[in-house]
Order: sequence, then structure tokens, then C-alpha cells
Amino acid sequence: MKWYFKDLQKYSDTDPFMFNERIDIKDELLDRYANEVIDATEFNIDGRVFSDRGDVIIDTHIVGKLVVPSSRSLEPVDLPLDFSVEEYYIPSKAAESRYDKDDVVFVVDEDSQIDMQAAVVDNVILHIPMHVLSPDEVAGKKMPSGKDWEVLLADDYQAQKAELKTVDPRLAKLKDLFKNQDSN
Repeated sequence: MKWYFKDLQKYSDTDPFMFNERIDIKDELLDRYANEVIDATEFNIDGRVFSDRGDVIIDTHIVGKLVVPSSRSLEPVDLPLDFSVEEYYIPSKAAESRYDKDDVVFVVDEDSQIDMQAAVVDNVILHIPMHVLSPDEVAGKKMPSGKDWEVLLADDYQAQKAELKTVDPRLAKLKDLFKNQDSN
């Protein structure tokens, strides 16, 4: 799914270039993002491309499924993805001022090719949440632990920390015993 920028500039908003493809990006995902992706299905890519004032706008809907590690236990978790992306390809840096700072804008040469498959891979990775839990973990399954270690929720950690700060009333008088030596 590579197209020349100058060819895409020929399409208008009223007569856009439409595409609907099924692509396999599993190998690319595993090569580039082996720590973030365990497996991937084929992705359905549906979209339209048109030109406005010499800029090329690609509006794409992407649907597929990944298997990613849980951010808590590293167990495999199915992650269905269904999102839309709008990207702008412009011929000069000057045209960039027409777009908001939140828009995805790329400056390209007139003879450049736009690689839609690479754009899909990048956007799929961007849509993986930072916090992914397995169904058991969402349901409240016990946190992972091992010999002399355990994973705690932030609230549990704060409670444990507060518990350690409380002083046994029988030992409270001892805290003043070496008070003068602390300043030395």
C-alpha cells in the first residue's frame, strides 16, 4: 500500500480515492516492537484519500486484534483495536500553519511515496494502552508475588507506608533521647 504523493493530489473531496484492504502486519510488529506485541491478526484498513489546496488528507479506519503482555503480570491479553486516524501530507513546511498542533502532519517531497502500511503499524502501536490487564486481574485476582517481594496497589503501598510511620507509644520517649546529637 504505497502511493505517490503527486498521484494522490489528483483526487478531490467530492471524488476521493477509496481503499479497503486487509493487511498482515504481524511480522513488522514483532520485528520492531517485540516487547509490546506477542501476536497480531490481519488488520482491515478502510479509508479515503483526497487533496485540498495541494495537501493530501488520508482518513483511515483500522480494525484488528493484538495479543499484548499484561502490564502487571506479563500474561498474554487479547486487545481488540478499532480506531480512526486522519493524517495530512503536505508539500512544504509553509503549509503546516494551516493545521492545528494536534493534527498529524508530514512534510513530503512531490516525488515521495506514502507508505500506508508503515503508517498503520505506527498507529497500531500508538493505540496500545500503557496499562493493560488480563480479565483475571481486572476481576481482582491476587497480585503477583515471589520470595521476599510482592506487587502492591498504590493505595496499599501508602497504607503500608503510613503503618510503618506510627510509633509504638512505649518507645515514643526514646525519640527525644538523642535529639541534641541529630543537629551535629
